[in-house]
Amino acid sequence: MKELKDILYKVSLTATIGDMEVEVNDVVFDSRKVSKGCVFIAVKGTQVDGHDYIEQAVEGGAVAIVCETMPKKVSDKVTYVQVSNPAKALGILASNFFDNPSEYIKIVAVTGTNGKTTTATLLHQLFMEMGYVSGLLSTVENKINDEVIPSTHTTPDAITLNRLLKKMLKEGCTHCFMEASSHAIIQERMAGLKIAGAVFTNISHDHLDYHGTFDDYIKAKKKLFDELPQDAFALVNADDKRGLVMLQNTKASKYSFGLKYPADYKAKILSNTLQGLELDIHNRSVWFRIIGEFNAYNILAVLGVSVLLGGEEEEILMQLSKVKGAQGRFDQQTYKGITTIVDYAHTPDALENVLKTIQGVRSGIEKIITVVGCGGNRDKGKRPLMANIACQYSDKVILTSDNPRDEEPMAIIKDMETGLNPISYRKAVLMEDRKEAIKTAIMFAEKGDIILIAGKGHETYQEIKGVKKPFDDRRVAQELLKLLHSDK
Repeated sequence: MKELKDILYKVSLTATIGDMEVEVNDVVFDSRKVSKGCVFIAVKGTQVDGHDYIEQAVEGGAVAIVCETMPKKVSDKVTYVQVSNPAKALGILASNFFDNPSEYIKIVAVTGTNGKTTTATLLHQLFMEMGYVSGLLSTVENKINDEVIPSTHTTPDAITLNRLLKKMLKEGCTHCFMEASSHAIIQERMAGLKIAGAVFTNISHDHLDYHGTFDDYIKAKKKLFDELPQDAFALVNADDKRGLVMLQNTKASKYSFGLKYPADYKAKILSNTLQGLELDIHNRSVWFRIIGEFNAYNILAVLGVSVLLGGEEEEILMQLSKVKGAQGRFDQQTYKGITTIVDYAHTPDALENVLKTIQGVRSGIEKIITVVGCGGNRDKGKRPLMANIACQYSDKVILTSDNPRDEEPMAIIKDMETGLNPISYRKAVLMEDRKEAIKTAIMFAEKGDIILIAGKGHETYQEIKGVKKPFDDRRVAQELLKLLHSDK
């Protein structure tokens, strides 16, 4: 139990009605989770306005309401707190309610279009290898040490986030590595957290259905760096022209990593094969178990963070050479000479990076067969771009469904089809059923060929008309490979 005035510490108040010393036993922003003695924060979301549920929250037993607009009807048994930004207030309230766990854990937030999951996962694996008790908050999974906690969002809501941090602290975690999505930054889910450092991986076409314009998408990422405290560090990709933009207004110490331009943490690719990646990093030759130029950037980001957190470069590189990438990121298996690669690539830039990597490791005679779709209810502008890139770097392409959500799968595929020119059109097959698409790709394949199954990566479901149906690209590919090629 905490007094309301204590958990409102650092929240900018506009007006109050009622007893500020009332005791609160929970903090909620979902009216369905209201219980007796809680404080309800009325947040305006993209779909629902919490202000519409204030009366319901009062009836459910809420003892305090935090809102942007005071309700016309007030109860003399409830305290009302008016604030200018309820979403930001929620973050601060949640942090205070859970005793500000971020004050005692070094939190590193990783943002960017691509590479967030791999960078955060590698950091968690590395710090575990180096003997630290650490936590992970990612798209694939949340982890406290080795304990896996299912993930529903790239970045959890403020209450879940602080509850997890509190649990991490209780379990002895000294570090937490988290993905910071643009949605989460704009929605103030990280408000109230003390961030030790932030990483910018890159930025490209994504989430414009939410942000509206590319400039607004950039500003969303930049907000994380603008709000860093003076004792934090900001580490950015020097080879991405927006890297310097991220640093423009930050109070944090500024650092960079890259392969091409001058940077604090720099590398040169010596070898890149399906077996691994060899880099020259500061005159040391190091072999890693993950592959691709895009992963060279992720490795450098991890190196930079680890050094800035006090690690020794030599030990970091030695331990980093042992760790694997994130689940569903360039996840490969080979059966009877046919290699399948499952990757989360769901943006034009990510798809191009993965296909360029495959092109770079092929010997020249094997075919590259790509299975790719685009999600429904999301940025439609990237659909033709994805199809065009797939055909540009593949010998055969099967355009199929991803997570169609509320859209018709074939309508999404038709949007992708508009990106095909007459030459690439001859490479493409349109197939609505994803399992049949993967099956067709495997039937096309011969010994030595490489099949890329892109878009879903770690996901174990397909979201269709509001229902998440079991579907795992890795498992489907494995089963079909054995079924169709067992006698070859």
